[in-house]
Amino acid sequence: MGITGQSVSLTLLALLCFTSSVFTLGVNQPGLAPDHLTLPPSPPPVKAPIKVPTLPPAKAPIKLPTLPPAKAPIKLPTLPPAKAPIKLPTLPPAKAPIKLPTLPPTKAPIKPPVLPPLSPPKFNRTLVAVRGLVYCKPCKYAGVNTLIGAKPVKDAVVRLVCKNKKSSISETKTDKNGYFMFLAPKTVTSYGIKGCRAFLVKSPDAKCSKVSTLHGGDKGAYLKPVLKPGNSTTIINKLTYGIYNVGPFAFDPACPK
Repeated sequence: MGITGQSVSLTLLALLCFTSSVFTLGVNQPGLAPDHLTLPPSPPPVKAPIKVPTLPPAKAPIKLPTLPPAKAPIKLPTLPPAKAPIKLPTLPPAKAPIKLPTLPPTKAPIKPPVLPPLSPPKFNRTLVAVRGLVYCKPCKYAGVNTLIGAKPVKDAVVRLVCKNKKSSISETKTDKNGYFMFLAPKTVTSYGIKGCRAFLVKSPDAKCSKVSTLHGGDKGAYLKPVLKPGNSTTIINKLTYGIYNVGPFAFDPACPK
């Protein structure tokens, strides 16, 4: 260190000593301290500046759609004033119901007398006469149980078989109209016709000779009594015969195929 440096150091040391003594004197005697030695108050600490946040740039304002002009309100039609309500006529008060007279209790029903049972009606026993017709069917209806287009057969043989206490067989032939009637044996009466059957037996025409099933002519037909008054009986040789119907019977033709 040079001479200049030493001189500066001594000057600073002397200044420091002087300042210390003055400061000590002022502190020990505050009232005697000069005004110019009073230290100024310490300034308050300076706060750090508040950082204001940076806002984003504002958006452009939204443009609202333009609405069409409102239509004029619809004017409702003016209704005519309502009519006054119709006043219903006032009915007179209803009459009190008529009280029916009380009838006396009915008497017990009269019990009719019990009649004796009636005996079954008695039928007059008669002899038996059987009648009917015989036809030949056309080829169109062969095998069909119908008489459409059929023609009567002359000299066809019809047989009556009765199986009662005494069996009997009777035969007869048809006339030109195909009609036949034969009298059963006198051993057969109206009481025993349930055991009798009529059969179509034989045809004089070979081209129409097959016995059909019409009305049971092939297997035997039951006798049906004539119930019409005045026609149910006939007198032959002064004997009364009850009339019974069978058929009509028919033959099927032999048709070319």
